[in-house]
Amino acid sequence: MPAQPKTTDAAIIEAARTLLESKGREQLSLNDVAAAVGIRAPSLYRRFENRAALLEAVELQLLRDLAHTLANAARPRASAIEALKAQARAYRAFAKVYPNGYALLFDARSRASEAGTQARAEAVAHSLGPLAELVGKDNALLAARVLAPFLHGFVSMELAAAFRLGGSLDEAFEFGLSTILQGLTEGRTPGRRRPSER
Repeated sequence: MPAQPKTTDAAIIEAARTLLESKGREQLSLNDVAAAVGIRAPSLYRRFENRAALLEAVELQLLRDLAHTLANAARPRASAIEALKAQARAYRAFAKVYPNGYALLFDARSRASEAGTQARAEAVAHSLGPLAELVGKDNALLAARVLAPFLHGFVSMELAAAFRLGGSLDEAFEFGLSTILQGLTEGRTPGRRRPSER
């Protein structure tokens, strides 16, 4: 009877993700990951060819978790705006719980892969439905590209403690979110030409 493996890919990815949060990307080592799952570092190479491959696996898991978070936040909601607000709040909360993981998702050093591109598309897809309700199917992606920079910019500045003028960040977030969604709604007003029609 063959010997049972001492660990699994899922356990390794989870250990790497935990260490990423506690140590940051720069300090994440394969030795530490291996120790966390009770094996030696050379054994990791049977599952992940190198550190970059392991980080890519962590990134994919983070994207899947983010997609799940956004999907759950969107339902059940009475309106598209309520769904989008719930998703935006969930997005911000996710980034604050996993700040180093969130940074990894936007790190220029991350390897581009087909799986990563697909995972990103699946995460965004959960917002395209409510956005299509709000601005029309043809403009849903355009609206996503308006909303996403606000969310990412706000969250990134918040995580970096870059808001230094006082006041409530929660109020600022809600104000910005409401302003953008209202602007998107007004852009959909009958008689006003949509960007795709100009």
